[in-house]
Amino acid sequence: MKEFIYKIEPEEEEERIDKWISNAFHSLSRSCIQKLIKEDNVFVNGRPRKASYRIRPDDEIRLLIPDAAEPSIPAEEIPLSILYEDNDLLIVDKPKGMVVHPAPGHYSGTLVNAVMFHCKDDLSGINGVLRPGIVHRIDKDTTGSLVICKNDKAHQHVAAQLKEHSVTRKYHAIVHGRMTEEEGCINAPIGRDEKNRKRMAVNEKNGKPAITHYKVLQVFQDYTYIECRLETGRTHQIRVHMDSIGHPLLGDTVYGNRKTKFALEGQTLHAMTIGLRHPSTGEYLEVSAPLPDYFQHLLNIL
Repeated sequence: MKEFIYKIEPEEEEERIDKWISNAFHSLSRSCIQKLIKEDNVFVNGRPRKASYRIRPDDEIRLLIPDAAEPSIPAEEIPLSILYEDNDLLIVDKPKGMVVHPAPGHYSGTLVNAVMFHCKDDLSGINGVLRPGIVHRIDKDTTGSLVICKNDKAHQHVAAQLKEHSVTRKYHAIVHGRMTEEEGCINAPIGRDEKNRKRMAVNEKNGKPAITHYKVLQVFQDYTYIECRLETGRTHQIRVHMDSIGHPLLGDTVYGNRKTKFALEGQTLHAMTIGLRHPSTGEYLEVSAPLPDYFQHLLNIL
């Protein structure tokens, strides 16, 4: 059971307790918040409160969040496209449509299931049962390079590089519209979309710093082929940033959602290159994943 205690500041506006929790804990779903309230795990000034309670200045909020029961995750013999492997790291080329790690209601067919079969017991345990070896992730419909850590030392080493933004991460994408500038930088904070909690958005008030560098590789009649280099790694960063400047990713039904004549499964985005200092040797290691067939075929059509 995790316990969180907050003191409402005098300048904070009055609002419903369930809304306040939603804004304070982005990872909690609305149904989860309602369950916490119903089970008397939300207290204000020592008393359990209903969802309709409106917080006031100087209120003390105490939130109890039960520990999640983590199920055992089965190893599954799913083919992997391996780009690099040694005793510390496994770098794979994730296919389109594959989820990286299990989640409630979806415990099989993920990259983790496949990696557990391939690596047996050689995986970092830092991120728990659901995410063994996972130090970063890419979206279900994004393809390309993904690093798996085989031990805790490697995990800590790679995580530190991600935190200090020293990992090279280059993505290739096709966006709507003809881009006129050959290259550019988008520096705009990203946070939860206040109008739709399932989306991310450029959020100047509550967002975290996010920087994407891009350069044009080829311009077509109605589309542009670009390379993006991430300086930070926020959720859906490239998708949000490109949409924010009027060039959403082709095939992205969440951001932009423009009509297209092509039959696509999600955004046209590929994690092309990843580079980092090796956790044991300290030498720079860079690996690239070839463009998937659907992406190359689309470029040929354009």
